[in-house]
Order: sequence, then C-alpha cells, then structure tokens
Amino acid sequence: MTVRYRISAAIALLLMMSSGAFPPALAQEKLAAPETTPPGDIPDNQVFITYTSPDGYALKVPEGWSRAEIDHGVRFSDKYDEIDATLGAASAAPTASSANAHEIPDLKAAGHAVKVTAVKNVKLAAGPAVRISYVSNSVANPVTNKQIRLEHERFILFKDGKTVTLDLAAPAGADNVDQWQWISNSLQWR
Repeated sequence: MTVRYRISAAIALLLMMSSGAFPPALAQEKLAAPETTPPGDIPDNQVFITYTSPDGYALKVPEGWSRAEIDHGVRFSDKYDEIDATLGAASAAPTASSANAHEIPDLKAAGHAVKVTAVKNVKLAAGPAVRISYVSNSVANPVTNKQIRLEHERFILFKDGKTVTLDLAAPAGADNVDQWQWISNSLQWR
C-alpha cells in the first residue's frame, strides 16, 4: 500500500465521518435517568377493596396493605403510609371552629412535632366533614431510631351521635392527592 493510497483512504474516512455516514450506534449514548417514584406514592394503578367496619361504616382501602386493630378503630399501612379510621361519639357535627378548640390541641398533645397547616369545613360523599391538614414526625423506627416527616389529611364526619375520624398519612412530598380524595369520598355510613 502506497503512502498516497493511505492518505486517500484517511481523507475518505474523515469525509464519511463528517457527513454522518456512520450509524448513530457509534455515537456516545447517554444513560437514561432511572425512574424514581417518591416514597409514599400510592401507584395510580393501585387496586382498592372495601373494608366494612362492624362500627357502621365502610371505605375503600388499598389492596395488600397490612391491617391492625387500634383503639376504637382500624389501621391500614404500607411502610410509612397509613390510613386510620376511628369511631367516636359527639353530640353535634364538628366544625372548623370546634376542631380548632378541641381536636387540634389533642392532636398536638398526642402527635410528634405536629404543625397544622389548614382547617376547613368540606363536603364529602358521606356528608359534611372537617378536614385538618397537618405535618408531623413519624414514630421512630425501632431498629434505626430514624423519624421522617409525614403529611396528613384528617377528616371528621358525624352522623347520629357518632363520628368517624379518617386520618391519611404519607411521607412529605408524596403525591397522593387523587388517591386520598378517592379514599375519603369512598367512606359511607352503613
């Protein structure tokens, strides 16, 4: 092979590279960013089942979550996500004003670093309710002693001298707006 032939071959190769004649597979492909779901998100394709309480109400809960009996109610949980439904008694329907006077001081006394962000009168499918939005620290993990910040939506509903308090919790930053709206509106008196 002559020097002239080698120079001609090198020039031809440079011209082919600059014209894009080589397939894109030779180009450096960037790594795709891994898909991350924030912790605590209830997936959009989550299946819900009906839980019927012996206390006279029913609501939809995510299928596959753990269930435990708690004082005056039930808790469904999956990692840091929780749904608590508890039964109480009252002589009148709660309002935002009565929640500010009674429920919130109790909540702050019993919770961990509770900070209430909103208290509103709302209407759910089962009737009027009070919604309390707040953040708190989780219970410390028994192994690591780690706590995380949680966001909560608490609904208090009233009927015939009974209240149901529905407390929905997830790690701060989780996007469960649609799922929590679905769960809270699924509650029905029996």
